[in-house]
Amino acid sequence: MRKTDRHFVSGSNSLWHVYRTVPFLKVVKNFIVIQLARYMPFLPVKNWLYRTFLRMEVGQQAAFALMVMLDVMFPEKISVGRNTVIGYNTTILAHEYLIDEYRLGDVEIGAEVMIGANTTILPGVTIGDGAVVSAGTLVHKDVPAGSFVGGNPMQIIYTKEQREKKEREKELGSS
Repeated sequence: MRKTDRHFVSGSNSLWHVYRTVPFLKVVKNFIVIQLARYMPFLPVKNWLYRTFLRMEVGQQAAFALMVMLDVMFPEKISVGRNTVIGYNTTILAHEYLIDEYRLGDVEIGAEVMIGANTTILPGVTIGDGAVVSAGTLVHKDVPAGSFVGGNPMQIIYTKEQREKKEREKELGSS
């Protein structure tokens, strides 16, 4: 199960309660910063925007590709480690609004992680250091460090140990 805090609502669905959850002006500011950063061609400037205006933890040399969409309501719940690549058009969510409740959860992406294009990361997940997430994956649970995962729903394709063994075999075969 993902690590999320559940908040129950009554009456209308939880999205109708959105501005009791998060201030309207915060959402407006976050939306402007995120839209500007989505098209920003300069990675250091993009990371500065995220750190300064969205209060995200972003490691050195982290690279957010074109069109990455961060959670507009709670971007401060997202952290990305050093030298990590977030692929084109990836969506990272720290909230989910449902009928009778909304959920909030931190998203922790480790160092040296590769996330393929068009991936969706749900709230409350941790992606361990050195992991690889294939393009188009729905990350709905934690990703172990060093593993290679993919699919919808996400599945482990190779564990860290299996990946290391394949890389050793590849090196031996090419020498």
